[in-house]
Amino acid sequence: MPVENVSLLAQGGDFTRVWYVLPAVALIVFVFIFVIVVLGYGKLWFQAYMSNARIRMDQLVGMSLRQVNPRVIVQAKIMAMQAGLQSDSRNGISTRRLEAHYLAGGNVPNVINAIIAAHRADIDLDFDRAAAIDLAGRDVLEAVRTSVYPKVIDCPDPSASNSKKSTLSAIAKNGVELKIKARVTVRTNLAQLIGGATEETIVARVGEGIITSIGSSENHLLVMENPERISKAVLERGLDAHTAFEIVSIDIADIDVGENIGARLQVDQAEADTRVARARAEERRAIAIAREQEMRARTAENRARLITAEAEIPMAMATAIRDGHFYPRAGENNGRGKL
Repeated sequence: MPVENVSLLAQGGDFTRVWYVLPAVALIVFVFIFVIVVLGYGKLWFQAYMSNARIRMDQLVGMSLRQVNPRVIVQAKIMAMQAGLQSDSRNGISTRRLEAHYLAGGNVPNVINAIIAAHRADIDLDFDRAAAIDLAGRDVLEAVRTSVYPKVIDCPDPSASNSKKSTLSAIAKNGVELKIKARVTVRTNLAQLIGGATEETIVARVGEGIITSIGSSENHLLVMENPERISKAVLERGLDAHTAFEIVSIDIADIDVGENIGARLQVDQAEADTRVARARAEERRAIAIAREQEMRARTAENRARLITAEAEIPMAMATAIRDGHFYPRAGENNGRGKL
């Protein structure tokens, strides 16, 4: 056989070997990738499968590619399924919605726990609202807990950073000051949690209502005898409107009698009136002294004029006699004899 034919057969044999090697390499790569996937996600997939969480292996791989923590999503889905939140119900929670909330920066476990707690307490809370509350920066789980177990807020709140008083100060119409501590029991209003005012607004409104109620009382003794009238008056004002809470009750914890502000104000007013009267009297006295000095000056002036006039009488008489215009009365010679 020629040498050229031998070389061609050798080349044909190498080409055939390549076709046998490529599938083997592809199979090895596939098996290698499969082993890596199984080792990385097999436990999570099996856990989801046994819990009927309906999460496929490709979904787990896709989560990692989308920078989503698969363990968080699987655990959340398992908790939702075990709690009875089926995907075809109103509170249905799909894997894609969980991933979307995770990518939006939400706290997926907190949201799931809140929905489960609301579902057990028969509170209307679906996934969309819970996710919106969580993305708004509110603790949705704490909100559900407060809705189930009401929360007590001190009024005024001593833990507030800008609070310098431990009691509310209010003055009745008789001028007596009352120092009051109140406790407000509230529960979360999930329907107004987004955009609703917070605890600081509740404390401010309740404090304003208490001060207004005491200020409209004729006597501080009436308030001390019946503190519940303050609570009723404040509750009737509807202070929880447009807030994230619903006021359950307002309880007066302590009432102390302070200063008699009315009497002190009257004393201060009397002192001020006295100072004004003294100032006016001093003004009148100064005016009288000035008037007296003026009258003395006028008297001295008139006396000087009188003396001047008296000094001119002899000169006038001498002039009259010299001119012959002075004729004494009959029988009068002024002690000088007859003329």
